[in-house]
Amino acid sequence: MLRIIAARRSRSTTVDMPADHIPPQVPELKEQLAAQQIQADDDQIEKLDLYRRLLWSWNERMNLTRHTTLEKFIQRDVVDSYELSKLLEQGERVLDVGTGGGVPGIVIAILRPDLVVNLCDSTEKKARAVEAIVADLEMPVRVYPNRAEEVLEITTFDTLVARGLAPLPKILGWLQPHWDAFDRLLLIKGRAWVDERIEARQLGLMRGLQLRKAATYESPGNGAESVVLSVQKGTDSD
Repeated sequence: MLRIIAARRSRSTTVDMPADHIPPQVPELKEQLAAQQIQADDDQIEKLDLYRRLLWSWNERMNLTRHTTLEKFIQRDVVDSYELSKLLEQGERVLDVGTGGGVPGIVIAILRPDLVVNLCDSTEKKARAVEAIVADLEMPVRVYPNRAEEVLEITTFDTLVARGLAPLPKILGWLQPHWDAFDRLLLIKGRAWVDERIEARQLGLMRGLQLRKAATYESPGNGAESVVLSVQKGTDSD
């Protein structure tokens, strides 16, 4: 049976995880966003900072993130989410697959309030934590404590997004029966994506699909190249 945590606009009454002991860093966050050339208004910056505090507070109870400095939060979580957000069209229905602590989905929803963002994670305790975070942020984001395949059995999306979820062949294998339920898949990958594509082709998982690099960018801090892969129905080409 598919379990759904509905979007909530009021604060959660089932959990209590205050972030008061984690100090605000709004001016520092604003400065670092500007350094990465990420445009955000004051309300979005304050909401990003509140999300950071809530995420780190929940992280003390369960493993939701390894990025527990402001620099890593900006350079990894926000930058990756921002790169994805630039590729989404106005008003798209988006599902963040395997959201973990809410990256990239929550950050995308903050930066792009025009989008209809949904999150899913098959680990129920993580989904519950993210649901509480969304409630505290007062954002209309639906959270599914389910695998993406289960969600795609009952609803449709324009784009699926994921970061650090699994190797490409595994992801394509999971989603193979469900391409009628979404139009496009956007994945953040590192250098291993080339080998993963080869394996996916060898396994026949690329038949009827087109894969291309939608964006390439240098990850701040470590200088590593990251790519956003776009996969949709069509004929695969290099």
